Amino acid sequence: MPISANTSKGLVNYLASKQLALILFSLLCLSLVPGTLAESDFHASLLSRVLLGYMGLNLILCTLTRIRTLSRPVLVMHTGALLIIIGATMSVFGFIATVNIYEGTSVDSVYRWDLEQDVSLDVALAVRKIDIEHYPVPIQVGVLRGQEKAGLYTLKTGKSFTLGQYVVKADSLDLPAENLHLSLFQGEQFIGSADTEGTNDLPSDFPYDFRLVAYRDPVMKRIGVDLALSQGSEVVAAGVLGPNDPLEWNGLHYYLADLKQDEYGNTYAGIQIVKDPGRPVVFLGFAVIMIGTLLWSYKKIYGHR
Repeated sequence: MPISANTSKGLVNYLASKQLALILFSLLCLSLVPGTLAESDFHASLLSRVLLGYMGLNLILCTLTRIRTLSRPVLVMHTGALLIIIGATMSVFGFIATVNIYEGTSVDSVYRWDLEQDVSLDVALAVRKIDIEHYPVPIQVGVLRGQEKAGLYTLKTGKSFTLGQYVVKADSLDLPAENLHLSLFQGEQFIGSADTEGTNDLPSDFPYDFRLVAYRDPVMKRIGVDLALSQGSEVVAAGVLGPNDPLEWNGLHYYLADLKQDEYGNTYAGIQIVKDPGRPVVFLGFAVIMIGTLLWSYKKIYGHR
């Protein structure tokens, strides 16, 4: 049975309506809830593709049916919103993968969350160095002379205290080993180093030993993970990853997602690899919407001149 002209027009009007736009947006928000709670990839689901497709169709029809009445700034904003929807749809064809890498080791496979399995890479990922810098840590250092207590000093790492004719500098605190490294000077002359575990290269007649009595948990100041990507013996890309500072190569973004220690105190970096082909289009869409917003604001403030 053929569809009448009135029915077709009514269908187009509904597909272009604001009511449908609100319904689609509400469904999209509701669909995000279970995906967020389950930590699953919403963009890879069939439902997301359907909703984004209908939202794009709604926006196109809304623009075409009202193109004569819409102002230029609004048309620009519609174009930006459409670019964002297109970019989000393109992102469906990307993926997210993760892997944990210990300092000084490399891997050539990662876990793909969309496939729920390990996959091989065409490059090897190596964490060459993990650099963690803390703010100065408040500590208490006990000093022994033989079996007798010679003093208790409260200071921060990086600072010094005077011990008779010696100056003792608290260089750094290793955790979780709880080992404090010290440098010792006689006057301005460096005479050796020591730590609170009993290791030292001081003169044999040096009379003091040191103990770490107490410390506060350190506050992290900076994180840097030196990541290298190689094919065979050739390093094809390298960089230092930090929070919100990824390495980009061959269409993939390598992020520092986590930094932890295992039960033996060995530090490893959690690396997240993201392929998002729609990302540039989404950013372009936001830029176009911003331009449209500025044009609309200018028109509202200054009107027609």
